[in-house]
Amino acid sequence: MKFEQTNPKETDYMANTPQAKKRARQNEARFQVNKARRSRIRTFLRKAEEAIASGEKDAATAALRALQPELMRGVSKGVFHKNTAARKMSRLSSRVKAIA
Repeated sequence: MKFEQTNPKETDYMANTPQAKKRARQNEARFQVNKARRSRIRTFLRKAEEAIASGEKDAATAALRALQPELMRGVSKGVFHKNTAARKMSRLSSRVKAIA
């Protein structure tokens, strides 16, 4: 008989106590919510980047205005750090201003 060796660090953590089981469920639920929120913010970022690349100032300004509340919502929900959001907004707004 051949036994398959498994590394204990590679196996999934299995909670033992009821509290640990509940935390595992909560962590998974929060992960899914945060993943969706992060994806949504990245979509808005991509749209802003594309609008800036197109060179249309009106479209870029509109995309930036749509992005700003989404980014700040991500900060308040803990998906992004405050300084990260500020840095992204600052760099994008300076690029929008640079469009002739």
